[in-house]
Amino acid sequence: MSQESEAEPVGEAVLPGTLPENLRAELVAFRRDLHMHPELGNQEFRTTAAIKARLEKAGLHPRVLPVGTGLICDIGEWDGGKPMLALRADIDALPIPDTKSECAYRSTVPDRAHACGHDVHTTVVLGAGLVLADLHRQGRLPRPVRLLFQPAEEVLPGGAADAIECGVLDGVGKIVAVHCDPRVDAGRIGLRTGPITSACDRLEVSLDGPGGHTARPHLTTDLVTAAARVVVDVPAVVARRVDSRSGLALTWGRIESGHAPNVIPQHAELSGTVRCLDLDAWRQAPDIVVAAIDEIANLHRAKSEINYVRGVPPVVNDPEVTELLRDAMTARRGAQSVEGTEQSLGGEDFSWYLEHVPGAMARLGVRTPGERTVRDLHQGDFDADESAITVGVEMFTAAALLHGAS
Repeated sequence: MSQESEAEPVGEAVLPGTLPENLRAELVAFRRDLHMHPELGNQEFRTTAAIKARLEKAGLHPRVLPVGTGLICDIGEWDGGKPMLALRADIDALPIPDTKSECAYRSTVPDRAHACGHDVHTTVVLGAGLVLADLHRQGRLPRPVRLLFQPAEEVLPGGAADAIECGVLDGVGKIVAVHCDPRVDAGRIGLRTGPITSACDRLEVSLDGPGGHTARPHLTTDLVTAAARVVVDVPAVVARRVDSRSGLALTWGRIESGHAPNVIPQHAELSGTVRCLDLDAWRQAPDIVVAAIDEIANLHRAKSEINYVRGVPPVVNDPEVTELLRDAMTARRGAQSVEGTEQSLGGEDFSWYLEHVPGAMARLGVRTPGERTVRDLHQGDFDADESAITVGVEMFTAAALLHGAS
């Protein structure tokens, strides 16, 4: 997409680390190559190899994670002193088709697309790493920085948990990330202190009982009615067992039962998601939801089997790290380039890192200014104004320099 919306950097005389034109063009090409070759979670072998090759070309020493995809790379050598700042990107794509019919760099893989902007996130962290590596060679990087390219963000409970077990946070004191936001103009970011995403879990329910003829429902477990009552009543019951300000919401996405209009089936299946704005309520959610399902199912004489799949907690932005991103963006593009943002009901496994170290995620504007159509996330026509790559790179390099000087 167009790069004409890019603003001039602010504060270049104060902070080095802006993006040179030749690297800017290379990063756009790198992002488009990723966009054309999307890979699902834990299958990002080509993506990992491409990142690794470019970092090695810059004289760096990336280390592929033991899980086989994803990698970390330190700019400078940590000596056990002041902890590092980590820049995190997620590298996986989604299992949906790319529907951008007139896009030269649309996905070449059937039913696979970078429809959440992870190709942009990856390119931003790569670009920041290349710029910071150059500053390090010049002796202008005050403290080592870690690049973290994480696989499987879209796979519950998220690849972040595996990455943490691999030791990616060893020596890290703070961590930052961006997420594309198609409702924010390119050249701007959205920031929020405190929760910026929601918790998200997955729920799968099986209901069983003796079926029979629809003429004699009193002799059966009427599973269709039981499933319908679980669908309707459980969300209402759950909502009354937590503080309403927690935003705990159960939403069903699938219900299946039966094959004939005059036969009461013996089996029904339901699945959905549990989302929550509040961390404490999220921790209580499994017990509350399971108890409510059992109660409603028992009322209708149905046997319930529940698979509650723990997902991710909310991303809770640390105040100090949020201010670091605000200061970095202000130094580059002025205070007007930062806007407030609301808490999303989407989930993000960046939250797992924040269980261990303070951090913050910024919403990176990817909408071309003046464009009225919103190409939303997780839709096949999603795309980004590529000038956002420059914005993300320069914000991250400024954040690294400001953190190093603290």
